[in-house]
Amino acid sequence: MTSLDKPTEHGNAPTDHGNGGQDADSRAVTEAALFEAFGGVRGMVETVLPGLLFVTIFTINKDLHMSAIAALAVSLVLVAVRLVMKDTVKHAFSGVFGVAFGVVFAMMTGNAKDFYLPGMLYTLGLALAYMITTIAGVPLIGLILGPVFKENLSWRTRNPGRKKAYAKASWAWGLILLAKCAILFPLYWWADTTQFGWVLIALKIPPFLLAVYLTWVFLAKAPPPIDVFAEMEAAEKAEEERKAARP
Repeated sequence: MTSLDKPTEHGNAPTDHGNGGQDADSRAVTEAALFEAFGGVRGMVETVLPGLLFVTIFTINKDLHMSAIAALAVSLVLVAVRLVMKDTVKHAFSGVFGVAFGVVFAMMTGNAKDFYLPGMLYTLGLALAYMITTIAGVPLIGLILGPVFKENLSWRTRNPGRKKAYAKASWAWGLILLAKCAILFPLYWWADTTQFGWVLIALKIPPFLLAVYLTWVFLAKAPPPIDVFAEMEAAEKAEEERKAARP
C-alpha cells in the first residue's frame, strides 16, 4: 500500500513509498477509529443479545410478553453495566431504544414478528441515508467518522482523497444494508416468527463486519486526515507568541 505524508496546506498528500512505519501508523489509527465509532466486539454483543434472547424464549414457549420483557430487561442491564463501569453508553442506549420500540410494536399488534419491524425500517432508512448523502456530496460515513479522526468536515474541501474514500465506504454501507433489507422484508411476510427471528439474528453481524472491513480498506488507502483541532491549537499558540513578542 502507498504510504502518505502529512497533507499540505491545500489538502494534498504527497506519497512516500518508503515509509512503512507511517503506513502502519495510518492503519492503526484507522482501526482504532472504526473500533470506537462502531462499538467493537462489545457493541456487537449489545446489538445481538436482546434479539437473540427474544427469539430464543419465543421459540421455546411462544410467549410474546415474556420474550419482550426479557429482551428489554437485558438491554437495560447492559446500559446499567456500562454506567457502573463509566463506559460510553451510546451503543447500549441505542439498543434500549430499538428494543423498546420493538416491544411497543409487538404489544400493540399482538404479532411477535413486529418486534423486529422498527429495526428493519431503521435499517432501510439508514441504507437510503448512506446513498442519498453520498449523491449529495456529503457521505454519511464521513459525517460519522470525521469527528473521530479529529478532521470534522475538512475532508469535504481540503482532502479530496478522503472524500472519495468516504463516498466509496458510504456506498458500501448503503448497498450492503439494502441487500439485507431485500432478504428480510419478504421473509417478514412469508416466514413464521421463529424462522424469521433466527434468520434476522444470523444477518446481524456478517453484513456489519463486511461494511466495516470495506470502510477500513478504503480509508487505509486514503490520504491521512487533517487534524483540525491540532491546527486550531497551533494557530492559537502562534497568536499568543506574536502577542508576547510585541514590545
